[in-house]
Order: sequence, then structure tokens, then C-alpha cells
Amino acid sequence: MRVSAKSDYALRALIEMAGRADGRAVSAEELGRLQEIPHGFLQAILADLRRAGIVLSQRGQSGGWRMARPPADVSVADVIRAVDGPLVSVYGLRPEAVSYNETADVLQHVWIAARRSLREVFEEVSIQQLADGSLPATVTALTADEDAWQPH
Repeated sequence: MRVSAKSDYALRALIEMAGRADGRAVSAEELGRLQEIPHGFLQAILADLRRAGIVLSQRGQSGGWRMARPPADVSVADVIRAVDGPLVSVYGLRPEAVSYNETADVLQHVWIAARRSLREVFEEVSIQQLADGSLPATVTALTADEDAWQPH
């Protein structure tokens, strides 16, 4: 899986929002500055997140962006889907919609298994956990394996 800049920036912006103890709105300019996200790109990402019901924009003197739902109720998977679409796609199709001849049919099972594996991590981790720097034990265990850190 390739994580897009869009997903990475969206997650970083949400971690910044969720990490604010006062829960007040933060401007896109400040989010961009704190997380080194290009302003125009961030505006498009925030619009995607707003359409998905993850963030709210607030006008006025204390305006800016804030979480629309509790950060504990928003998963990494929710964010990726909001800005990039399905977790796994095969030439633009969801894995269950792909069809092969009988020789290659088993490949569809690989794509389905990959999606299941990604869900097991991305749906388990919330924005609140990221903001707290505390991942679920099941996810932390996956990073404890030395081989997980090695490029292949």
C-alpha cells in the first residue's frame, strides 16, 4: 500500500486538532505552519474532511477548523477513505468487483486479504490515540517485530 501525501497531511492536521486541550478551532494557516503542509493542499484536504463529517469550519473572530466528532470516534480508515477513497482498489475497482479468468481468480483473494489486513490496523487506531501517542496493543505488537522495520 502506498500512503498518499493527502492522507498523511490529513492525519497530521487532525492529530494537531485533537491534541488541543481547549478544543478550540485552529486556522488552516496555523495547521499548515505547525505540520508543514502547503496551504492550498491543506484547504482541499479540509474540504474533503468536512464533506465526510470529520471536521467543521467555524467563521468569525475565533474561527478555524475543529473536529466534528470526538477524535476517539474517528479512525485512520475513516480519514483515508474521506480523502483518498477505498483502502484497497484494483485499477479503480473495489477488490470484490474485480473479475479474472479461472487461472488468475485466486488473485482476487489476495486483494481481499490485503484489505482485511489494512482494516485490522486502520480501523483500530483512532485520531485520539494518535494525538495521545498511545497505539492499541495489537498495533504496537506489529511494530515490535524487527522485520517490520526492514525494507524488502
